[in-house]
Amino acid sequence: MGRVLALDYGSVRVGVAVSDALRITAQPLDVIPVEDVEQRLPGIVQDVDEIIVGLPRSLDGTEGPSARAAKSFAARVEGLTGIPVRLVDERFTTVGAQRVLLEGGVPRSRRKKVVDKVAATLLLEGYLGKGT
Repeated sequence: MGRVLALDYGSVRVGVAVSDALRITAQPLDVIPVEDVEQRLPGIVQDVDEIIVGLPRSLDGTEGPSARAAKSFAARVEGLTGIPVRLVDERFTTVGAQRVLLEGGVPRSRRKKVVDKVAATLLLEGYLGKGT
């Protein structure tokens, strides 16, 4: 069994997290500018046999333009890597990531740089059944 890669897609940046080979833990990996994804992704997906992409939904569960963009991104990732991509509800991951960083005393200037990969980690933890 290979690792799971989580991508928290945004219009500017993509947060990246990865599980261990046993799919027990999730670790933040990187934040990639959206324009660099096609170039950088092939080097990241080694030993990965599943990719999840966060699907942003509103509180009532409806999907808007951000969800459509995430679905398009997921299809692009699957085509680029040949690895199955699953869309996973990502409501509250960015809010949760902000809270974790704030509670951890991470300065505001640093939070902006890491929030996307922390959100991807929370998304992956939830997917692996390790969410809080």
